[in-house]
Amino acid sequence: MNSLRLILSNPRYFGPAWVFASLNILFGTWAINIPTVKENLGIDKADLGIAIFFLSLGVFTVFPIAAKIINKVGVGRATSLGVLCSSLVALLPLLAPNYYTLMASLFLFGAFNGFTDIAMNTLVTELEKQDNQKFMSAAHGFFSLGGVLAGLGSFLIVAIGNPPLHMLIAVVLVISVNAVFFNRYYHIKAAPVDKEPFSLKLFKPLMILGIVSFIAMGSEGAIVDWSGLYLKEISLAPEALWGAGFLGFQITMTLGRFLGDAISTRIGSVKMVALGALIAISGYVLVLTTATYFAIAGFALSGLGFSVMVPELFRIGGNVKGIDSSQGVSFIAGLGYTGFLMAPPILGFIAKSSSLLSCFIVLLICAILILAATSVLNRKRVNS
Repeated sequence: MNSLRLILSNPRYFGPAWVFASLNILFGTWAINIPTVKENLGIDKADLGIAIFFLSLGVFTVFPIAAKIINKVGVGRATSLGVLCSSLVALLPLLAPNYYTLMASLFLFGAFNGFTDIAMNTLVTELEKQDNQKFMSAAHGFFSLGGVLAGLGSFLIVAIGNPPLHMLIAVVLVISVNAVFFNRYYHIKAAPVDKEPFSLKLFKPLMILGIVSFIAMGSEGAIVDWSGLYLKEISLAPEALWGAGFLGFQITMTLGRFLGDAISTRIGSVKMVALGALIAISGYVLVLTTATYFAIAGFALSGLGFSVMVPELFRIGGNVKGIDSSQGVSFIAGLGYTGFLMAPPILGFIAKSSSLLSCFIVLLICAILILAATSVLNRKRVNS
């Protein structure tokens, strides 16, 4: 909890951490108003799926150019501009008068969210370098906390009865708190890096990190989407427990991120990813027993394992020798989000052609692959 205490006691670190929370407050508020938007525009599930695809398309479109923009304007300024723009465009999907403007507004929302995501992770990487402090994992804990705040905001839906006004309240909260802390990090620029000519030797560790990010974030997305159905159909759990796996996963994910920095300081980032993989493997073993309570405990244990992986991957990627921190973060984020979006439908195909149990066997194998990848990274001495 040292990193959490650091964030809460020092505005220099609370400012960037609140940006993490801000993104999930905005995204979560949009997500809980999706049913109302669908009903107001009179669109079906297929149309909604296509519209949400444009949100993902916006994220992916910005990844190739984000690093150049961040380096040009400065990582602190890019983060502050990113969260301001994300806040403003967050209103657009809820104000969209028709289906086509919904798609366009979701594209912009995704693009600015993706840009801010890379900027804020790069900002934390640079602060860690400058101050010799570790708080990346706790900052990601604030992202999870933002989702909790958005979820609590769902109780306002009935009282307000107006999705744009609901989002406006979230935007005012986000901008008001950020405005207090912008000056704490606005001036920060990424430290110059002695770039090396492109080579396979330079690219290989970054590629391994990207693949691990793809698997780790893909696994997160799979558990979020499939844990309830697994408990219902495979574990034959009572209806009251169908959401228990997701809840356990989210709780341990948040707690693990607040605890992760202190452990990482002692053992190093690569070993931290390896430890997370071992914990996730143990969780999957419990899930595969199919017994209801073992499966719920397994989902919670997997959440604890995956909680530390992505923050550490961003930390490692931002410190790869010969590569700008923003480029490393952008590459890992790009592959990670690809995995997050692709894994659930891929596993859905496996579930349809085989069984849902087979999906979690595949996820267990993926966790073992992450563990194997950390041994390669250790040999290459990619650590922080």
